[in-house]
Amino acid sequence: MAFTLRAGLSALVLFPCLVAGAVAAPPPAAVSMRVLSSPAGYVSGGDARIEIVAPAAQHGALQLRLNGQPVSPALTADGDRLEGVLTGLRDGPNTLTARLPRGGGQAVLQLRNHPITGPMFSGPQQTPFVCTTIQGAVGRQPLVDSANPPGYRVTDAGGATIGYSTNCSIDTFVSYQYRTTGGAWAPMPADGSRPADMAQVTLPDGRTVDFHVRREIGTINRFLYSIAMLAPLADNATQDDTSLWNRKLLYWFQGGVAVGHSQGTVHSGSMNPDILRQGYAIVHSSGNNTGTHYNLQLAGETAMMTKERFVERYGVPLYTVGLGGSGGAIQQYIIAQNQPGVLDALLPVQSYPDMVTQTIHVGDCELLEHYMDATDRGNPKWQVTKNRSWLVGFNAEDSVPDPLAPLKTALGYATAPGSTECIDSWRGLTPLAMNPWYGQAANQQFWEPQSDIAAIRWTHYDDLRNIYRWTEDGAARPTFDNVGVQYGLKALRAGRITPAEFLHLNWHVGGWKHPSDMVQEGFPFFGTSAAEVQKALTIPGYFDPWSLRNMNLAQGDQPAPRTRGDIVAMRRAYTTGHVFAGRIDVPAIDHRQYMERELDMHNVHQSFAMRSRVLQAMGHSDNVVVWFTDTVPGQPKASQTLEALAVMDQWMANLRANPAAGIHANKPVHAVDACFDLAGQPIARGADVWAGVLDDRPAGACTQQFPMYTTSRIEAGAPIAGGIYRCALKPVARAIADGTYGTWTPNADERAQLQQIFPDGVCDYGKPDRARPPR
Repeated sequence: MAFTLRAGLSALVLFPCLVAGAVAAPPPAAVSMRVLSSPAGYVSGGDARIEIVAPAAQHGALQLRLNGQPVSPALTADGDRLEGVLTGLRDGPNTLTARLPRGGGQAVLQLRNHPITGPMFSGPQQTPFVCTTIQGAVGRQPLVDSANPPGYRVTDAGGATIGYSTNCSIDTFVSYQYRTTGGAWAPMPADGSRPADMAQVTLPDGRTVDFHVRREIGTINRFLYSIAMLAPLADNATQDDTSLWNRKLLYWFQGGVAVGHSQGTVHSGSMNPDILRQGYAIVHSSGNNTGTHYNLQLAGETAMMTKERFVERYGVPLYTVGLGGSGGAIQQYIIAQNQPGVLDALLPVQSYPDMVTQTIHVGDCELLEHYMDATDRGNPKWQVTKNRSWLVGFNAEDSVPDPLAPLKTALGYATAPGSTECIDSWRGLTPLAMNPWYGQAANQQFWEPQSDIAAIRWTHYDDLRNIYRWTEDGAARPTFDNVGVQYGLKALRAGRITPAEFLHLNWHVGGWKHPSDMVQEGFPFFGTSAAEVQKALTIPGYFDPWSLRNMNLAQGDQPAPRTRGDIVAMRRAYTTGHVFAGRIDVPAIDHRQYMERELDMHNVHQSFAMRSRVLQAMGHSDNVVVWFTDTVPGQPKASQTLEALAVMDQWMANLRANPAAGIHANKPVHAVDACFDLAGQPIARGADVWAGVLDDRPAGACTQQFPMYTTSRIEAGAPIAGGIYRCALKPVARAIADGTYGTWTPNADERAQLQQIFPDGVCDYGKPDRARPPR
């Protein structure tokens, strides 16, 4: 499908005026042009695949000029259409004109070209930027683009320095691999002979062909990209034989958590055999791996440029579908929201609506775990694993032990028999996101000067400094905010904790220091060797799994200060599209494995946080399907991804056949909400299976089957959609009067404590995020 061209970037079609006369002349033939490979304002690398429409009988007379100079790109005719790749674009604005002689018609197309190394719209590029081309599927040094530092040191085979690279570019290369009958990838023999152990595949059209794959690897926007598809044995690097391609493109998005300063690596998912064997082409970039960075404006730019490369070289696909889990799912939602036309369909796996609003409640984890382990260690309630969910919201299980429980006990801290999701899945993410001292990049030893590496602020905020902006001291603006948050409010209202416990919790829980005031982490963040354990047991304060040293805690008779985030950063998270606002105009099958029993970080309520935002933005979620598949720890897990791909393929075929009917009316029969058992067999399908999650109806069949948990902010009264950076505040007196505290009516002393804890008021989650810009 074609890109959506924003206002001011689309092709301009001009029609000459009719000439008055006694006999009206027939209208002149029209000429039109458009860019097929990208929006016309965002072309990269000096070339673009274009379409020209003009009467077929006059194609030979068509005159093309680029920036005033005649050009003759290789164009293929199909009726009135001409299609081909235009080369020779200069950086910046370009004008392409197409004209038929003797008043036959003219079209003008304005294009803006950008360097293949980027950027197009993501802002100044991050530096230092450490190359990883010597690793994984690439295995070669980057090209030298500077004789002197700063840059990544490039060496010869003997290790001698031959220059420096700042863009980490490589020469594009093509390799051929085959799938063995044993189910592994192997390089083709150098002599081109057919290996005896080469597997074969039967394509959907019935052809049986060798499982032989052409793979192109290069660099775009400083990241490594991969394009893979089935190819005949006779193909070579210059032929680009696409006879085995089914004309469908899958964009592989990868998850993970990182804070940039690295080129990243090409992921193995870009050679997924179950997808390639069906005839799909797979495109991927290390810049679309959140284990490389989490700047989703940069990720959107990279996806646009990488798909552009594919279309220029191989042609326009029937559709492009995204596939990826966790951060790979987030990228799909954000790119569909921000760069319409890059993706025509989404297959998010283990999704979250976005990353930036996950930091809101994940940032609470260690504050609350520290409170239960240390501050309120004498309270027996926190020695019951399940009770800890009252505060953190996430699930807690006795069957998942806390690996640090013996050390906690030895040092006098409280513990429980098991863990919460905070401990098992999120521990370490707070320093990774917030602490400028805690981080590194693979191969950073090759960057010169090393003082540049030492100066890096390793935080999520600094990775996104183009998004959040920075203060006068050069530090990026942080977003974490817990002013007015009443932790444990639902537990209070339910009678699980007493008013005294509620007050004690909120008096002591505190907040985080500004990243610029943080210090390096302690145990266990530098390993759990015997030497590290000994230091944890003997050096006061070195045992610090909660990052206590970087918290603001209670001093004397004053409550622990809360953290006030930077409103500029919060608002820019919205205006730059890093917050998923819920508007997507493409079909999506959001599917996940249910792994709450093992405290996996991909907590399942996130699919409904996403759906809640879609409902708020669009008034319906007809284009979004939610599937869960059950799992049990320690047993093989069924996956519905290939089924989702097949259903989506039919959905897209229906849309091609009947575009006017729209997304909802073209749903195939299985494009409905569903849940599946341990073997991947359907438990229930239909519009009502998730009833009761986002409404007050009786629980549907899937709702009953799959218990869902919450977050610390939902337990404090926030809605399931999440994403409230800075809550609206109401005075404590109003909260008491309007029943916020349920049956508890605070006495005078308790009112005074509430007022001390919340001098600016408490969260009023009935109102929108104060950081959200007006619509």
